Amino acid sequence: MKPMVILGIVLIVGGIAGLFVSRVSWTETEPLVKAGPIQINHEENHSLWIPTAAGVISVIAGLGLVMVSRRA
Repeated sequence: MKPMVILGIVLIVGGIAGLFVSRVSWTETEPLVKAGPIQINHEENHSLWIPTAAGVISVIAGLGLVMVSRRA
């Protein structure tokens, strides 16, 4: 396969995933105090919003790359 086709397919799959998953969340644990066997941790929640327009643009760009690479 051509590299442009692979990139196009990755953009299409990523765009479709972005349309179905509107937010990605994760928790990060950081140690605050380490005193011998005792450890106090701090958990911090993060979230990343994925705009719907980004998913649509990604799918359209991926389709464009696939179509252009098939003509060449």
